Amino acid sequence: MDRLQWMETFVKVAETGHFSGAARGLGLSKAAVSKYVGALEERLGTQLIHRTTRRLSLTREGEEYLTRCRRILEEIVEAEASVGEMRASPRGVLRVNGPMSFGHLHLAPAIADFLARYPDIQVECALNDRYVGVVEEGWDVVVRIGTLEDSTLIARRLAPVRLALCASPGYFALHGVPDQPEALSAHHCLGYSYAAEGNVWRFIGPEGRTARVAFSSRLRVNNGDAIRKVLLQGLGLAVMPTFIVGGDLQSGVLRAAMTDWRCEESTIWAVCPPSRRLSAKTRAFIDFLIGRFGPNPYWDS
Repeated sequence: MDRLQWMETFVKVAETGHFSGAARGLGLSKAAVSKYVGALEERLGTQLIHRTTRRLSLTREGEEYLTRCRRILEEIVEAEASVGEMRASPRGVLRVNGPMSFGHLHLAPAIADFLARYPDIQVECALNDRYVGVVEEGWDVVVRIGTLEDSTLIARRLAPVRLALCASPGYFALHGVPDQPEALSAHHCLGYSYAAEGNVWRFIGPEGRTARVAFSSRLRVNNGDAIRKVLLQGLGLAVMPTFIVGGDLQSGVLRAAMTDWRCEESTIWAVCPPSRRLSAKTRAFIDFLIGRFGPNPYWDS
């Protein structure tokens, strides 16, 4: 029996949660579906699915095997799609993960325009600020912000992340505008929970002088959009990425302080599983994002 058919059957069962649902989706009998999954488990020497009268659920081994099966089946589709006319037309399901704030503000609109350009591609997108495993969780592209750890993953630079110390005009009217790092001790600093160094900001001065500012904060938030809302209410100041507050700085509802000092920049990356060749859909998507963002992104214009 073809092992690929066993894999396809197992994936369909996992997706539908029922042998009967998988059978309808594959055009097979329920008995055949049960037989294929049983044969696969026997070959692997482990149970992949917990069977109950109401619904099926995957074992831990089943969850891991499901991720690998999806990857194998997608690569088969890509291999077939790379032949002949299909090579010039990226297609298939593209699984994308990205951070919350950047995802809402910039990644989601980019995906909408990408789908308009490539009608044969479907995108499954998830946004969260936790660290996700690219290979382990089966993502085609993960958008990450910050310094990347050394790994075998493929990474391409999408755009710089520039930071600004900012607050509302009302806040500065009440508390003054700091012009040196030492002045920040007298201000209400807002912290970002996922910052690599916690409540620490680093600045580089006009003559290359560096300053490390450790601050206490009455409020720490794990989401940049939430910090922005607090800033707009005049309750403090914060170091913020311009991809969140660029428009506010341009309109004047937020103002930048210590402009002679700059915050250490970061980078937005597209990270992909290791492969000798990126799939056509993945390559098209990353090239699209690089063209849309690039070294001088629109939010800094």
